[in-house]
Amino acid sequence: MTETPPVLVVEDIVKRFGTVTALDHVSLTVAPGEFVALLGQNGAGKSTLFQLLSGLFVADAGTIHIYGHDIGRDPVPALAGLGIVFQQPTLDLDLSVRANLRFHGGLHGIPAAMLETRIAQAMARFGLADGATRKTRELSGGNRRRVELARALLHAPRILLMDEPTVGLDPATRRDLLRHVMALKREGVGVLWATHLVDEAEEADRVIILHRGKILRQGTPQALILEAGAGNLAAAFMALTEAKPGGTE
Repeated sequence: MTETPPVLVVEDIVKRFGTVTALDHVSLTVAPGEFVALLGQNGAGKSTLFQLLSGLFVADAGTIHIYGHDIGRDPVPALAGLGIVFQQPTLDLDLSVRANLRFHGGLHGIPAAMLETRIAQAMARFGLADGATRKTRELSGGNRRRVELARALLHAPRILLMDEPTVGLDPATRRDLLRHVMALKREGVGVLWATHLVDEAEEADRVIILHRGKILRQGTPQALILEAGAGNLAAAFMALTEAKPGGTE
């Protein structure tokens, strides 16, 4: 049986800012339908990695392939297969929910009729239909995140990047957002979820611990717990990163 190739392959990535090495030979993969948690303290390098994955920065060394396309050599098809929700909100607060989605769909060249269908489906899926004409500044933080997730999925990406997506959200809204993403995983979307909150990594298929720009360990939550001789993932994370100084985000 032929193994399904990964939707994301990061190989030996290095990124420096002056004398600071933000990412030090980082390699990772995400398979279709796999939920990978990138777990690290603030300053570990998670946001830097996501900026490379989204094409905002260029790596000093190494390669990134998204759905088989090298982002350095062939960025347009590589980025076309990527959906992303950034840590910092990126919605136009003066536009309605529907207008934000239409603008994003237009950037991806989705035909008008198809776009309207996808917008309707996305708003229904994330419970946004009743507020479609409201300006996004009128929405709660949780609903803004739902709009951003809906927007990230309009062009049917095969890999979804979530960069600390629950910052500032209450526990119930955090759980709701994670529930939506886990449903996408079951539909075959690969997910890379960056977080410093250990409880968000507990349901991951695989956890990658990033610290000071380096990958310390990776494995299933249970495997990391066993390796550290800990009682839970939080204790394992603390044990594996203990006495190791922080890096630069």
